[in-house]
Amino acid sequence: MPKDNSIKHVLIIGSGPIIIGQACEFDYSGSQAARSLKEEGIKVTLINSNPATIMTDPITADNVYLLPLESESIRKILEEHPDIDCVLPTMGGQTALNLAIQCQDLGIWEEFNVRLIGVNIDAINITEDREQFRKLMEQIGVPMAPQATAKSFLEGKEIAQEFGFPLCIRASYTLGGTGASIVYNQEEFDKQLNRGLHLSPIHEVMIDKALIGWKEFELELLRDKNDNVIIICSIENFDPLGIHTGDSITIAPALTLADTTYQKMRDMAIKMMRSIGNFAGGCNVQFAVSPDEKEEIIAIEINPRVSRSSALASKATGYPIAKIAAKLAIGYTLDELQNQITKTTTAYFEPALDYVVVKIPRWNFDKFQGVDKELGLQMKSVGEVMAIGRSFQEALQKACQSLEIKRNGLGADGREWRDQDRIIESLKHPSWNRLFHIYDAIKLGIPIKKIHDLTGIDKWFLYQIEELIALEKEIEKHTIDTIPKE
Repeated sequence: MPKDNSIKHVLIIGSGPIIIGQACEFDYSGSQAARSLKEEGIKVTLINSNPATIMTDPITADNVYLLPLESESIRKILEEHPDIDCVLPTMGGQTALNLAIQCQDLGIWEEFNVRLIGVNIDAINITEDREQFRKLMEQIGVPMAPQATAKSFLEGKEIAQEFGFPLCIRASYTLGGTGASIVYNQEEFDKQLNRGLHLSPIHEVMIDKALIGWKEFELELLRDKNDNVIIICSIENFDPLGIHTGDSITIAPALTLADTTYQKMRDMAIKMMRSIGNFAGGCNVQFAVSPDEKEEIIAIEINPRVSRSSALASKATGYPIAKIAAKLAIGYTLDELQNQITKTTTAYFEPALDYVVVKIPRWNFDKFQGVDKELGLQMKSVGEVMAIGRSFQEALQKACQSLEIKRNGLGADGREWRDQDRIIESLKHPSWNRLFHIYDAIKLGIPIKKIHDLTGIDKWFLYQIEELIALEKEIEKHTIDTIPKE
């Protein structure tokens, strides 16, 4: 079936200011979506409060409004453009979804006869209301960590007594892990519980048993109106659960999963996407996997929108997720759209990678004196680099070289630490330089098992770094004139 010809004018909601915890990924997706809709002859109006973006360039949309992302601004736009018949809120992150819910509650969409495309209100509510989400996952048989919601300080204390420490606290309806933390004792718990309740716009936190040391994975999905679902990309976190995915080194495709586990994860992700609502668009699903032979899978969350990982997956695979998601939102099906890479097959073909992509976050702690540099559940990075290589080692070295932190890739630049106590302390308390200290630890002769126990990082990655060090030592034996060609 072709596109929905009743759609003539779409309002795209932007993400507002680029802040720590929200990078440029929504500018990337919003610009793609606007161009995608204009290709179809659909008029596009865009609202964003941030003028320093590509999406607010006059050529991106037919009408651009630099207004606060508030319901009053939406009302003003709809009054000035009564022909707007649809709103696409999935390109502006959590900010846009929250605004869409607010306008729904105020009856603005109904008043102006505007319908949501790319997602539905039920899907937004279910995925952000942690208690609703937990109950839904129970119904469809998708396992989750023991968890409960608290709307008051007293409720939170009761949950902590029931579950025991360590615990993970996440504030509802927030972005970039705002208000999220892992706590190990009562004093820390009281402080973070109070903070999470205040940061949540609905004064609610989800408290769950912390799965320390479990591996973290993400899948990027697209679904059309005929319920065809494809997985665009699998992404593996180098760091275990406990570090926000925006602050973790990530690798695409996933490298340490058994195929049977990956297939189970695919099935669970598709089941989760179908269960949250009947809509055509994109989803990002996050999982935790136990670091043992059983490889048990537990769902962490699902986001019914394009995310930071969607931008990474698009660049890693060449599959323009935001562009295709916008086409699906206006009624196209995956088999009707052209594959943007091959130009001969349809968009229903899943990308297959014969290379490895590594993303390393970039922090700027030097500009924030006195800030806590230890990484956790709240995102602290201000940017990231992405590198492509034929192997993990090649991509890792390219990414380290691209960071522009005055390091010559990973190692081989004479800047290693040699104090074992300092290195071990750094491995225990992850910060921006832990990757380099893993290299230092291996070079110093600290056993891989000990490094794995301290960091929770999969041994496969550690052995890959060990091989780089062995190669470095081999090269050191030669001069430029004597080094063998092979």
